Formats: sequence, structure tokens, C-alpha cells
Amino acid sequence: MDEFLKWLSNWVATTGVKIVIALIVLFISFKVINFLARKIEKKANDKKADKTIMRTLAYLFRLGLKIVVAICLVGYLGIDTSGLTALVTSLGVCIGLAVNGALSNMAGGVLIILTRPFRVDDYIEAQGYSGTVTDIHLTNTKLVTPDNKVVYIPNGILANGNIVNYSEKDTRRVDFEFSIGYADDFEKAKSIIYRICESHELVLKDSAPFVRVGEHGASSINIKTRVWTKSADYWTVYFDVLEKVKLEFDKEGIEIPYNQLDVHIKKED
Repeated sequence: MDEFLKWLSNWVATTGVKIVIALIVLFISFKVINFLARKIEKKANDKKADKTIMRTLAYLFRLGLKIVVAICLVGYLGIDTSGLTALVTSLGVCIGLAVNGALSNMAGGVLIILTRPFRVDDYIEAQGYSGTVTDIHLTNTKLVTPDNKVVYIPNGILANGNIVNYSEKDTRRVDFEFSIGYADDFEKAKSIIYRICESHELVLKDSAPFVRVGEHGASSINIKTRVWTKSADYWTVYFDVLEKVKLEFDKEGIEIPYNQLDVHIKKED
């Protein structure tokens, strides 16, 4: 027992102190690294800095420095880091073979960051989902849909698929199709639609509204309407015009028809 207590006392005085110091250094180092990473992320609020790149750099900075600190502390404790390096390399090969898809997603993430088909805060449509980009990681991109769902799309398929970016341009065209009955005055209907579009404060005035008969349908005359507005005002203009046209059509007695089928019964003698 005396020998064990003596050995324990020597271990605490040497290795135990080193472990405590290593843990303290690890804790402080990680705190400092997280603080510096947050500083980098705050640079994204600067108008001159690209938010997407700054967030990615902060993530890589945090991960890389923590790995370096951990390896240095392992060496400080007297553990042979050469064997650890060989082990990490072997694990890396095994993991690389196991996560081939993840590597493809990382390559896609690098490609997205370099080519920038979209950025953080852009509203996009891709892989059957639409939403605002909140984060672009190395392996996936995070979207928040209008109904507040969070969607993670792997960067591999995202980089190789079709992407619709609704935020890249400042203006968008709003398309409508209004149907009226064949017995109604289509010129009157056109003038009502044109007046509503022309008077809307959010419709851009440098491009006149387009209002023309676009189709003679089976049960209606379809009037195509196109106006331009700022991208941020798209849905406001869309719903406002729809509602105002319905109210004006009702007031002027213009019918919005539904599908009809005339059935003729032929009697035989």
C-alpha cells in the first residue's frame, strides 16, 4: 500500500499536474478560438464583406485551430504524436472510403462558394424546395421556407442541379391570366385591368403594363397581364392586383366564368 501511495503521489505530482494544465489550456484555447471565430462572423455584417465567405472562413478557422491545439496538448502529455498521426491518417482513409458521398458534398460546397450562384439571405428554389438561404456549410446548404421549415440540401446535388435565384435581380415580372365570358366586353375588361396595374404604387412606371387577349379558351377569353415590380414587392403586387380586379369585375358586371359543358339531347323517331 505504501508503494502504491508513493507511486500515486509521484503520478499526481508529474503526470496529473500535466493533465490539469492541459485541460486548463484546452478550455482557455477553445474559448479564445470561439471568440475569434465570432469576430470573423461579425465581419459579415460589414457591407464590404461577403457573408457567405466570412461564415465559411470562421467555421474552418475554428475547426482547424482546435485540431492543432488538441494535437499539441497530446504531445505535451508525452504521448507519441507520430503514432497518433499515422492513426489519424489511417482513419482518414477509412472514413474517406466510407463517406464518399460526403466528400462529393464538400466538393460541391467549395464549388458553390467559389462560383456563388447564390449567397446567404438569397431566396432560391432548388431540388423541389424554395426558401431563404441562412447558411452555406461545406457539406450542405440550409434553407428556411416561407412556412418556417428548415431544409438541409446536400451541396453535391445542389451544385449539379438547377437553381433559381429570385434575389439576384432587383426587379421581377408578375404574370397574371384573367378569364372573362365570351359575352363580356373584353376591351372594357382590358381597360379595367390596365387602370388597376397603372395606378398601383408598387408597379414600376418605366415599363407599361402589358394587357392583351392571350387565348380563346373553351369556356372563356383569357387576358394575359404582365407588370414589373421590385423583387421584395412581388407578392404584395400579385395579391393586390388579383383582389382589385375581382372587385372591379364584380362592380362592372364582368363575369369570371367557370368551365361549362353544353349537352344536346337528340331524339330519334
